[in-house]
Amino acid sequence: MVIPRGVVARSDDGRSFTVADASGVRLDAGSLVVLADEGSRQLAIVEERTGLTPPTLSGRLLGELGDDSLDTHASHPFESATLAGVDHGTMEVLHRTTGALLEIGVNLTAPQGPARLLPTRFNRHTFWCGQSGSGKTYALGVVLEQLIAHTALPVVVFDPNSDFVRLGELAPGAEGATADALAERDIRVLRPKDPASPLRAKFLDLPLPSKAAVLRLDPVADRDEYNTLLHFDEAITGYHVLDEVLPALNALSDDGPHPLAARIENLGLLEWEVWAGDDRSVTDVVAERPDATVLDLGGFSTPEQQLVVALALLDDLWARREERRPVLLVIDEAHNLCSPLLDSPIAVAVRERIVQIAAEGRKFGLWLLLSTQRPSKVHPGIISQCDNLALMKMTSPLDLAELGTWFGYAPQALLERSPWFRQGEALFAGGFVPTASLVKVNARLTPEGGSDVRVPLR
Repeated sequence: MVIPRGVVARSDDGRSFTVADASGVRLDAGSLVVLADEGSRQLAIVEERTGLTPPTLSGRLLGELGDDSLDTHASHPFESATLAGVDHGTMEVLHRTTGALLEIGVNLTAPQGPARLLPTRFNRHTFWCGQSGSGKTYALGVVLEQLIAHTALPVVVFDPNSDFVRLGELAPGAEGATADALAERDIRVLRPKDPASPLRAKFLDLPLPSKAAVLRLDPVADRDEYNTLLHFDEAITGYHVLDEVLPALNALSDDGPHPLAARIENLGLLEWEVWAGDDRSVTDVVAERPDATVLDLGGFSTPEQQLVVALALLDDLWARREERRPVLLVIDEAHNLCSPLLDSPIAVAVRERIVQIAAEGRKFGLWLLLSTQRPSKVHPGIISQCDNLALMKMTSPLDLAELGTWFGYAPQALLERSPWFRQGEALFAGGFVPTASLVKVNARLTPEGGSDVRVPLR
């Protein structure tokens, strides 16, 4: 990149910079530059370019550059600094200094080269967003491959569409260090109809409020049945399966079936395939902390059973939070579990637990990565806690305006480019990237579990 002589920048606060006349400078928002003044060199990112005459640039200072390091605490004001382009060596310094190790694609802005994420900053909640057809799920798979291969952070994927069920396989021709590492990882896939690795939960292990949510019991409106459950909860801990509870409940009634037993039968709970019986529960598997656990939620006959699995696991992780055992909870199509419009008792219980984890779970090592098509589909109490953003193609002005409100650290000029992203292109911003970046995501090393249905041609 060649920058004409005489183009100078100014910083009054040591945090931001401006270029009053950027005539002849071909720099877009997202480009990195070096600003040199009186023997010091500072790395900076261009965040906005105006179309005025003359055009102006503004952006943020990232730190002072040494020969092989970047001091992110040493940026300082200056009256006049010359602009220079950034080479790949400087990018390597930036990545090395910040700890950006996970290579996910290539940068689309100057000076291009590899795009990398910081594995250590997945200890903050992440919001992943993009409309249908943007490549959102495919790109998320690329990032999960890197995390599973190159970190010891256990990953649990709530997978409603069977998109990640082949994370434990390598695609034909996949090779390299990441592929070799993936081949060695303990990746388990739990599926409702898989006798070898079934996806199951135990009703009797649920806490009392969650049992009540599954039974659609309100502590006031259904006070008699709820009170029975309240006092009967300790007595049924010795039972193995839900079926064994009914005779014990009916024994409490002198006049026909007990109302609580009738409720269980009327709701059809005994026919649900989600109950563990002699099988292991999802909580037992995740407690062993395999490198990745994929929960294939889409195979259940009713959506309520997906919610049972989610509630059982989230409750268990929250109950064990003082153990401070890190885990990344990846919720694909997050609106299924996090929508503000969900109103059934069990759906509300799941959402409120996720809201609680979003607000308080970070310090216990419970970290969220939420993927969805629109920000309005996720409860605002969850989005507001996210410090990382991955945005793919988004054409709705309302959605982009909402994202700009929630994620002020993402440069507005980069958000506004989202409608023109091609499939597989994304904006990454926040703590898990060295600086806000436009990226073309790499090809996956594992097969995608689901893909679009093609139009049949004659």
